[in-house]
Amino acid sequence: MSTAPVAMVTAASRGIGAACARELAARGFRVSLFARSEAVEALARELRGRATRGDIASAADLDRFVDETLRDCGRVDAAVVSTGHPPKGALLDIADADWHAGLDLVLLPVVRIARRITPALRERRGAIVNISSFAAFEPDARFPVSSALRAALASFCKLYADAEARHGVRMNNLLPGFVDSLPVRPEVVTTIPMQRYARVEEMAKAVAFLLSPDAGYVTGQNLRADGGLTRSV
Repeated sequence: MSTAPVAMVTAASRGIGAACARELAARGFRVSLFARSEAVEALARELRGRATRGDIASAADLDRFVDETLRDCGRVDAAVVSTGHPPKGALLDIADADWHAGLDLVLLPVVRIARRITPALRERRGAIVNISSFAAFEPDARFPVSSALRAALASFCKLYADAEARHGVRMNNLLPGFVDSLPVRPEVVTTIPMQRYARVEEMAKAVAFLLSPDAGYVTGQNLRADGGLTRSV
């Protein structure tokens, strides 16, 4: 079995997840990828990794992803938990079912994966990076479910980081702004101090830094990578 470090990446068929998979593979990781789309299998072949197809909101599918990764790779050194976008709408018009769907999409995948892979991470003094959102600390009325639950993710991250620090395991969140995997809207660009959307490759390099020994003393943090869109305090 290969001695290369192993990185698990969810929502890896496109966007930030796929960019993270490529960046980590280029840095010597064997990647274990997860997504619903069959495109994740093609990417795994390209990167000489492995893939599991499933739904990020399904606890059973995430369990299968972890089990298959440990079976095929024998270790886990890092994880990137990226998800889709939860329901949107006017704040008081959002149905209970949509709030529950958001919880299953934004927060519980992190909890479920962390619960399952922490013993393996302790063996390797590994790390987890969660892909969050700029709206975690500056709630945006356009994304009410995301804003509220990304704030909850920040709290979970700090609680987990504090609990696992003595084992050498780290967790951080990356908070992107608008990224070029989404349609570029000129009216949004004008609100961004850098006057452009981020490239997914830029987000992937930030994730790789947070997983690397260069960030070995960074844990429980929320790194804003939003082109200056939000205030730092």
